[in-house]
Amino acid sequence: MNDIVMCLFTSDGFDKSAQGLTGAARRLAEQNGAQLRAILLGAGAGELASELARFVDKVVVAEQPEIAEYSPETCLNALAQLTKDARVVLLSNDSYSQEIAPRLAHRLHGSAVGDGVGVDMHNGVVRVTRQVYGGKAEALIELKRSPAVVWLRSRSFEPALARAVAGEIIPAAVDIKPDTRTRIVERKREDSGTARLEDARIIVAGGRGIGGPEPFSQELQSLADLLGAQMAATRAACDAGWVPATWQVGQTGKKVAPELYLAIAISGASQHLAGISEAKNIAAINTDAEAPIFKHCRFGVVADYRKLLPLIRERLGALCT
Repeated sequence: MNDIVMCLFTSDGFDKSAQGLTGAARRLAEQNGAQLRAILLGAGAGELASELARFVDKVVVAEQPEIAEYSPETCLNALAQLTKDARVVLLSNDSYSQEIAPRLAHRLHGSAVGDGVGVDMHNGVVRVTRQVYGGKAEALIELKRSPAVVWLRSRSFEPALARAVAGEIIPAAVDIKPDTRTRIVERKREDSGTARLEDARIIVAGGRGIGGPEPFSQELQSLADLLGAQMAATRAACDAGWVPATWQVGQTGKKVAPELYLAIAISGASQHLAGISEAKNIAAINTDAEAPIFKHCRFGVVADYRKLLPLIRERLGALCT
């Protein structure tokens, strides 16, 4: 039991998070002289397999009708069968992986940890680095019970380099028993814009200080359109129902790493800062000169966003014409 296994769901494709996961998994495999095996679950797995095979030793493809779309229990059953001989199981930071990781570890009698920003092995023990106290410190966690099941903040890792010889692609037939306890009644897909938040280059985010849903849909959205940016929000704004929950960035939301994160009327609580710690540049607009966000941003303006945004939009509009 020595293989390093990475698991991916086809719904997200081979995105930047998946690419980062290949980098973390490949380095761990090379460090320990182990094989790197990838497991692809979901509809269209066969189509993605050839692309993924350029980075791993083997690709196991599972695309049976029962797991064509994500269902917690059926996907858990499939992964438990396909990873039972693994030393380490790595998953990405999508919501499916976060849901399955602890349950998979329990099913395999292993150990689990999430939101890792580093992973290695020392004296045969898997060690995971994760941020604590809102990103103010790091904890090094040792997972002494095998297999170690870890979901990683995948954009914290550089993608693996493509290999000269592609890995073997292996179709897998798993014994999936119908889940009689739960059933999916309906699926709804929300428009998340041109890119996932985790992949966005520029993000315009609003907080409680925005004051309601209208400024999000009007003032902030028009600025985002000019910048070609994605929209995001703090937990307070999402909990208030002003914007979709899928926009939430922070410790209990999405972790992002854009080139520019524009925080508008966001105070900068540690929980929110935990989600933007890897942003290349943070710019903030807030009326409170003592707001914590100003200690973490590269550019800051103490002002009412309602007065400042029209000026920014006007200047951007002039530059674009």
